[in-house]
Amino acid sequence: MNQEISRRTLLKVASAGTLASALNSSPVRARSANTIRIGYVSPQTGPLAAFSEPDRFTLEQVRKAVSGGISIGGRKYAVEIFYKDSQSSSNKAGSAAAELILRDQVDLVLASATPGTCNPVADQCELNGVPCITNDAPWQPYFFGRKGDPKKGFEWTYHFFWGLEDVIGAFAGLWGQMPTSKAVGALWPNDEDGNAWGDGRIGFPSTLATRGFKVVDRGRFQSPINDFSSFISEFKKQQVEIVTGVLPPPDFANFWNQTGQQGFRPKIVTVAKATEFPAAVAAFGDRAEGLTVELMWSPGHPFKSSMTSQSSRELADAYQGATGRPWIVTLGFKQALFEVALDVLRRSTDRSPEAIRDAIRETNLATTVGPVNFRTGPVPNVSKTPLVVGQWKRSTKKALELMIVDNTLASNIPKQAALEPIRYA
Repeated sequence: MNQEISRRTLLKVASAGTLASALNSSPVRARSANTIRIGYVSPQTGPLAAFSEPDRFTLEQVRKAVSGGISIGGRKYAVEIFYKDSQSSSNKAGSAAAELILRDQVDLVLASATPGTCNPVADQCELNGVPCITNDAPWQPYFFGRKGDPKKGFEWTYHFFWGLEDVIGAFAGLWGQMPTSKAVGALWPNDEDGNAWGDGRIGFPSTLATRGFKVVDRGRFQSPINDFSSFISEFKKQQVEIVTGVLPPPDFANFWNQTGQQGFRPKIVTVAKATEFPAAVAAFGDRAEGLTVELMWSPGHPFKSSMTSQSSRELADAYQGATGRPWIVTLGFKQALFEVALDVLRRSTDRSPEAIRDAIRETNLATTVGPVNFRTGPVPNVSKTPLVVGQWKRSTKKALELMIVDNTLASNIPKQAALEPIRYA
């Protein structure tokens, strides 16, 4: 049902709803007076590619939603979406955004998946005066990583996701459910996420200390990393029973395989980024069962799409039916990113950058991932979304599935199962 969409491909959504390959022969694509252009950057290849697994499905959803065009300021426009690959590289993300702005002359830029994608894309848009919406990166690495001033904010760039205070609170709530040594082994790499999560002021260490946890942190390390022996040795020495971190899937795979080889058996392992994805955890076989991770969206979330009216469960089922793959946590945020984009364009008084920017600023929309309202803070240009924690468990079909086991910070999202310690053979 879905058509293959490769890098440097545009999704052309005109009245006929056709897909067409992007032209590479011209350095600048002249804009049609009757067409709105949206640029979209995500890590389609490289170590973060799992984040973009739902992209093709989402773009097909968008194609159907705007097959008859959209109205802006009383005028009907066709829609083109230019789809770019960041290759899981900050430099490539920035150059992709520059290409969208300067060559493709897009009206609105979207980006998703970690600060390594969102930040350079947003920086290019801020520099060039182009409206931009991003998500799927904690707001502190996004905002402060771009040297944002809470008194001023940014002019052109907006972001929605949860923050470090949410993931810290959610993780601490989860860990408090079970008796442990309260020694937490940290795996924080030297990147935007790792530096923010391990920051003594805004990150995990100070907050966990006030809650009685001891953080065992050997410092930042360069990713990719193959050998975690020194970390495992220190964790065993410090009687660590909880492991946390924020790692790309290949790095965590190295760590988790080496824990088995070296006889390290923590009760709880809650590692962000790496263990969100079915394909990544499936590779661990039985050792995947019991891993926990933040859960920003799931079929159990009580929200529906403003673009398609699908409930979270209906969206997940449609994805599984179309792709043959299990639902994935990033699906909801891909859907919501385009929900907000289309809502913004429909509320714009015209297609000028200023009108689109003003419409973004006034966004107050119920989406697949919850309410998005850029007037609510916690800092300018940012809207927060709810967060719970899931645990990989065997379903009735014997397949691994993320089940909600802690809703400390979002009681409106129901728990689905009880937290259990990791079982080792």
